[in-house]
Amino acid sequence: MEPDRLVTGVASVDRLLGGGLETDSVTEIYGEGGSGKTLFCLDVAVRVARSGKWVFYVDTEGVSVDRLHAIAGNELDRILKRFLLSSPKELDEQGRAVATACALAREGKRPVGLIVVDSATMFYRLSLSSSDEDTARQSLVLEVADLVATALAVPVPVLITNQVWRSVSEGTLEPLGGSFLNHAAKTILRFERLPGPRRRVVLVKHRSLPEGSAEFRITSSGLEGSG
Repeated sequence: MEPDRLVTGVASVDRLLGGGLETDSVTEIYGEGGSGKTLFCLDVAVRVARSGKWVFYVDTEGVSVDRLHAIAGNELDRILKRFLLSSPKELDEQGRAVATACALAREGKRPVGLIVVDSATMFYRLSLSSSDEDTARQSLVLEVADLVATALAVPVPVLITNQVWRSVSEGTLEPLGGSFLNHAAKTILRFERLPGPRRRVVLVKHRSLPEGSAEFRITSSGLEGSG
């Protein structure tokens, strides 16, 4: 039987999550720019690829090859052989990339250890207040529904990052995508910037764990959480 958690390797975050990412559901990460969302995704992805499993990584914002190299070190070439990286340039391309990743994961020819969509809402945000907003929202709903179904069927952990908007009435940063996205994700994490290299992770939602928080540090070779 497959384990029900994927260890992220960031000790403080793993404790917060009861051992790691759940392997049969979608985990959503949201937070302002520079809060560590992409670095966390890359850290987990490298760990999975290092274990010999495949990572399907849909990147809408531009993965830093230098950062990936810093995390992977001398193993970069070997790890990249387990990466299926897509870099869509528009919403339709993102939809096709997600559909392909889900189909390949369900096909089962490769041992898939992780699906990442970073950021799931980048192109959706560009459509807001335009004539394409309804179409973009429907496309996002279909993508997330496919990811949820794939996570349950394989099972495989799915990690998506989300951008934020500021609620004027509440004075808070809120995730994009509306109620459907927040409902579809069984785990929701808010990443917050602290002084220097420190970052805070807040567990906003989990189907079996209470709310809480943890801290980690961004280093030159990856992320470190207190052991």
